[in-house]
Amino acid sequence: MNANIYHTINAIISCLLCSHHRLLKSAFLKIITYKISIMKNLRNSVQLIGRLGKDPEVKSLTSGSTLATFTLATTESYKNTAGEKVEETQWHNLVAWGKTADIASQYLKKGQEIAVEGKLIHRSYENAKGDKRYVTEINVNEILMLNKKR
Repeated sequence: MNANIYHTINAIISCLLCSHHRLLKSAFLKIITYKISIMKNLRNSVQLIGRLGKDPEVKSLTSGSTLATFTLATTESYKNTAGEKVEETQWHNLVAWGKTADIASQYLKKGQEIAVEGKLIHRSYENAKGDKRYVTEINVNEILMLNKKR
């Protein structure tokens, strides 16, 4: 934990609690320290549940690695001010490597509902015309199949 944050929290707690509540103060500090350590692990962490937009496309690279790319649709629904149901769908580009790519190629099919965990990657490249393109992808670490194949 950052020393400044720790001392600031400690000072606040000291002001709030009198000295005979040292056990409570200690327990509170441990909880805050634990929560901050969890938050550090959440940096660049993405978790999504949605449906596959296409079957995974799998490539075997010359290095021996396996690469799978696929898309995931996440849909939210809400009622607008007129009371009408509105659905908004976001499309996400997913990339899986190695064993995760092998599992994706074996078991995932278009329309299947899955949960994924991974990290957000931003990259750029030049297309055949020389134009610079920007891509945002999710580098998938884990896949959970939520229902049977369609």
